[in-house]
Amino acid sequence: QVQLVESGGGMVQDGDSLRLSCAASGRTFIFSRNTMAWFRQAIGKEREFVAAIHWRTGNTYYADSVKDRFIISRDDAKNTMSLQMNSLKPEDTGVYYCAARFGLGISARGEVDYWGQGTQVTVSS
Repeated sequence: QVQLVESGGGMVQDGDSLRLSCAASGRTFIFSRNTMAWFRQAIGKEREFVAAIHWRTGNTYYADSVKDRFIISRDDAKNTMSLQMNSLKPEDTGVYYCAARFGLGISARGEVDYWGQGTQVTVSS
């Protein structure tokens, strides 16, 4: 059983920072072979891609809306991934989901193998 558990969500003000974490576990889950990503979903909207970090190259990818504000990182030794969110805006509000895909990249289409349960981020103006 693979588990992705997000943490770090909360309620902040416009312009504040927040750091999300995703902890992965599972007897058969090889974290270092999984591309990891963050998606988010606001009320009444579809889930959208936020950022991804490739398992092999370490290359990072960001949605235009968060580029230069968010930083995705991973620690393969600890089976964790993080999303540092700076200069938060009210439009960043939503449930943030951790996602994993074995051996391949993750695009905005959201083709993943595993999803976390999500953590709420609320940015007030």
